[in-house]
Amino acid sequence: MRVLIADDQLLILDGVREALEHADDIEVVGSTQCGSQVVALVEKHRPDLVLIDHRMAGTEGVACVRRIKQGNPQVKVVTLSASEDSAHVSEALAAGADAYIGKRINPDDLPSALRQVVAGVVYHSGPERSAAPASAAGAADLTQRELTMLEAISRGLSTKAISRELWISEKTVKFHLTNIYRKLGVHNRTGAMRYAFEHGLVSSASSLDDGADAAHA
Repeated sequence: MRVLIADDQLLILDGVREALEHADDIEVVGSTQCGSQVVALVEKHRPDLVLIDHRMAGTEGVACVRRIKQGNPQVKVVTLSASEDSAHVSEALAAGADAYIGKRINPDDLPSALRQVVAGVVYHSGPERSAAPASAAGAADLTQRELTMLEAISRGLSTKAISRELWISEKTVKFHLTNIYRKLGVHNRTGAMRYAFEHGLVSSASSLDDGADAAHA
């Protein structure tokens, strides 16, 4: 896998490079601290994946994502950010990012995360990802991320497993689940699973046993 790194902080840039260079199947083909250079470097090096800071000096990281995808739709783009705010996640995914990874990720886990992005198994936004009827989802005012969370808990995934699958912190997962419970008018994941199943928001539910809540917390 050929990877291009872009981050305006040299410490982060060097740390990411070191984390990736230990992986035999990953080659760092270029790096930059300047957002205005990113698109030109993509054209020059033809990477498989660009790992870019969400907020970059010179030009917005989100703007870079959009420009990369417009000219090179086949290139996977991952935004790396110190923030895991849901608005920032949505902003990056709306611009075309294939994944959003928090900078708190363990460096040893970063190569695996990028492999999953290239393989297409890491969450990204898009209408094809939601099988939920628009009317039901709209009535509950659920976001795409919240629908993804519902699908994950319907598969019986724990909070820890969801955080790993979506590459977000467990705290962020709990934040989204709390919002889901509030919007659906339920008190726990069992209630959310039942609601989602009965309203066609997910295709199946792994368990409707109230005792499962403690095990999946």
